Order: sequence, then structure tokens, then C-alpha cells
Amino acid sequence: MGVEDLAEHLSAIAEELADLALDRLRDASASARYEGGPDPALMAEEKRITRARRAVEKAATLLRAPRATDS
Repeated sequence: MGVEDLAEHLSAIAEELADLALDRLRDASASARYEGGPDPALMAEEKRITRARRAVEKAATLLRAPRATDS
């Protein structure tokens, strides 16, 4: 597996994490309707997943950056 392949794989993982975060937001929204407020545990989990997604996206971007040449 090359660097570009790994960057693509990380991008796919980032998309999966984004979907998972949206699921948590939907669940929190549903809990707000029935419980009077969003579930704090769901909100905390969504934030944690979003932070992980951003880190994975950053890693993918770093792998795609042009390599510096030695002078």
C-alpha cells in the first residue's frame, strides 16, 4: 500500500466517522424531543467522534502534501 492509497483509506474512515457523528446528533435531537433536552452522553460522544474525524482528515491531508526535496 502506497502513501496515496493510505491517504484514500484515511479519507474513507473520515467519512465513516462523519456519518457516525451525524447519527449521534440525530439521536441527541430525538432525545431532546422526548426528554426535554439532548442526552449529554450523546453530545459528548459526537464531539469526540468529530475530533477523531478532524485528526484523520488532517493525517490524510499531510500524506497528500508534496514532499520536500533535499537540497
